[in-house]
Amino acid sequence: MSGSAPDAATAGDAEAPRPSGRGRGGGFGRVSRAGGPGAGPGPGPGAGPGPGPGPAGGTRRRIRPGGGGGVPLGLLLPALIGLAFLVLPLAGLLVRTPWSTLLTRLGAPGILDALKLSLLTASLATALCVVFGVPLAWLLARVDFPGRAVVRALVTVPLVLPPVVGGVALLLAFGRRGLLGPWLESTFGITLPFTTAGVVVAEAFVAMPFLVIAVEGALRGADVRYEEAAATLGAGRWTVFRRVTLPLIAPGVVAGAVLCWARALGEFGATITFAGNFPGRTQTMPLAVYLALEQDLPSAIVLSLILLVVSVVILTSLRDRWIAAP
Repeated sequence: MSGSAPDAATAGDAEAPRPSGRGRGGGFGRVSRAGGPGAGPGPGPGAGPGPGPGPAGGTRRRIRPGGGGGVPLGLLLPALIGLAFLVLPLAGLLVRTPWSTLLTRLGAPGILDALKLSLLTASLATALCVVFGVPLAWLLARVDFPGRAVVRALVTVPLVLPPVVGGVALLLAFGRRGLLGPWLESTFGITLPFTTAGVVVAEAFVAMPFLVIAVEGALRGADVRYEEAAATLGAGRWTVFRRVTLPLIAPGVVAGAVLCWARALGEFGATITFAGNFPGRTQTMPLAVYLALEQDLPSAIVLSLILLVVSVVILTSLRDRWIAAP
């Protein structure tokens, strides 16, 4: 009789039902009559994410990026110095702004002409960049051809090239004695240097890389399966680009165009070298600021304030396209 109890318990364990079709990671543990740690349904050792046992038998704590505790002084102090270095000049501009005569100075003939010319030429330069820059970005992103890395490097050269050097290069290319200048003048009667059209060309030269980089990034991030599906249904390449690709990359095109417009609005070096500084014809706002510094400091501050406001608004609106919120 003494051995019958263990035998009965063993038989009871053998007859206990087990969940079928569930393995180690299936989400059910072992069924135990004693109701121990493996009793009943529940996540098993491999049942997906969740707080598991920690080193000391507790639950694991999720560590936030940046760690815990305070900010190290070795990082906080340089960060504050760097912030002050960037903010103090802007604060000085705001403090010295003649707020009482701001509207009056904005209505002055010279400032108003420079403002109108800057808005016009920056808009035309942006349109020029969109017409030629979007196809160029598509070529760099979608077509694999020999020397693509070299072409991409040449496209981005104006980003690091000193603007004055860019103006000299434009003179040597489109000037009256440049590579294409004599042909443009004899064939079409077009003279670019020291004209309003020259301002547009100079601004487009320095601003187009911003649009190309933004659009190329949007093209590389777009899902090509939509384009492949449209091609499978019989759409031609131009139809696919116009009806599928452009809607997919429209936010990138808009962001690149806005950056391009802002860069064209603030262009100085290439403009003054290639187009000169003639009031009403080639004198944009940055050139007017440069001239006003010698004659009328408050007017220079007002023009600088306009450029500052435009830059802050554009960068604030587009910042989240590259830096995701935490």
